[in-house]
Amino acid sequence: MAEAPQIDTSGDRQPRDGMRALYRADQVRELDRRVIDSGIEGFALMQRAAAAAWQQVRRHWPGVRHLSVLCGGGNNGGDGHVLAAMAAAEGLEVERILLKPVEELTGDARRAAEMADAAGVARVAWQAGMTPGGELIVDALLGTGLAGEVRGASREAIAAINASARPVLALDIPSGLHADTGAELGEAVRATRTVTFIGDKLGLHTGRGPARVGVLTLEPLVDAEPLLSGLSPAALCLDRCLIAKLLPPRPRDAHKGRAGHALILGGAPGMGGAGLLAAEACARLGAGKVSLATDPAHVAASLIRRPEVMAHGVRGLADLGDLPQHADVLVLGPGLGRDSWGQALWQGAVAAGRPLVIDADGLNQLAERFDGRRRDDWILTPHPGEAARLLGIAASEVEADRPAAARALQARYGGVVVLKGAGSLVVGPQDLTVCPYGNPGMASGGMGDALSGMLGALVAQGLSLEVAARLGVMIHALAADMAVQEAGERGLLAGDLASCARFLVNPTMDE
Repeated sequence: MAEAPQIDTSGDRQPRDGMRALYRADQVRELDRRVIDSGIEGFALMQRAAAAAWQQVRRHWPGVRHLSVLCGGGNNGGDGHVLAAMAAAEGLEVERILLKPVEELTGDARRAAEMADAAGVARVAWQAGMTPGGELIVDALLGTGLAGEVRGASREAIAAINASARPVLALDIPSGLHADTGAELGEAVRATRTVTFIGDKLGLHTGRGPARVGVLTLEPLVDAEPLLSGLSPAALCLDRCLIAKLLPPRPRDAHKGRAGHALILGGAPGMGGAGLLAAEACARLGAGKVSLATDPAHVAASLIRRPEVMAHGVRGLADLGDLPQHADVLVLGPGLGRDSWGQALWQGAVAAGRPLVIDADGLNQLAERFDGRRRDDWILTPHPGEAARLLGIAASEVEADRPAAARALQARYGGVVVLKGAGSLVVGPQDLTVCPYGNPGMASGGMGDALSGMLGALVAQGLSLEVAARLGVMIHALAADMAVQEAGERGLLAGDLASCARFLVNPTMDE
């Protein structure tokens, strides 16, 4: 998993179970239309947006005296014109760079540009090779309606912003980012902060969104709750408050038999660490019993590292025997390999009739062996490359529309799908959810093994697959965030997460 945006939730609505609603661009435009139809003039709404953005400038860059505002030709540019007028009225030097002449603007955007003219803000026409001169740059180039690749002057301006090494405030969305998918459309602004208006957008939280948004603030501008009828969110954004709600303290008479039994199947010759990472993470998240079916060569090391895990040396399907029948959930894939050993364990696990968490080479074998029969009792955890193999497409196509890829995987294979990456997605029979946590330190080996073990632990303890997937993905990411607080991101190891995760699943200890 790569970096995730920091999120200022001061303006967020909390629609369900503490999770924020995320919308597609067309839904936000519909909500915007409903707000205007309710009696708030479009230009008044533009002024509110600009005022909210101006407050961000004052709050986070109070010492700035010279502002560069780059304005495109639509209403996003209109927000920029009004902000430029407000900044000038308070005595700042404002460089207003226009990518479209005022004479060619229409509607509220034209009115906003004329407001900036009246405030004495000079117009500067964009020219190739120009470098914005402000201490702070405001990105008001392209809004949420962008669908195709950025070209021409807009792309030049985005490149100039990114090359400036100056802090950047993006209005509504970093220009060049797809509001629905989080894909970078050629090139996108790397913002320091983004203030988004009316409703939060799905693309800000997944794909390239987290790397481009910076710190995200939602400014609703109006109380739109009465206007949301019929607008089901495109996704929900997970919140750590769910951990305490869904993992209450155990009863005082709890025992290991009630906490479930998970069996990890993995650790082919030379890959014993993967199975052990999964087993240790599983134990730390509270599974009552954890068994590990691994190559016999890894048993001794497993017992030394984690004697609480019941390690079984398995040479093939015959040695696996009835181990799967004694478990409540099977975690299939960490270090499984794709040779005859891994194939045998895959065959035995899939035929066992137990709930499954499938990762790594378990997914690669599923892609090769899938017979078209969907299952409702498994969690699949692909990264984009594995997702591409499961869908028979290129990894670039997965990344171009991560939400669509996740839904396609669930439609084809059933169960619950976790599409890993920046802004990991969880999709099951109900909602699409997005994880806003995690950091770039997670770009290291074994992280997926730890995640699969955590998911197995939660399923073993009786959570539904969809709830377990949501919680597991979130706990995994939050554990990584906790682990980097003292030592930093570079050098984070998957083995560092298990102990941190233990604190997270005991919320009263974490507070």
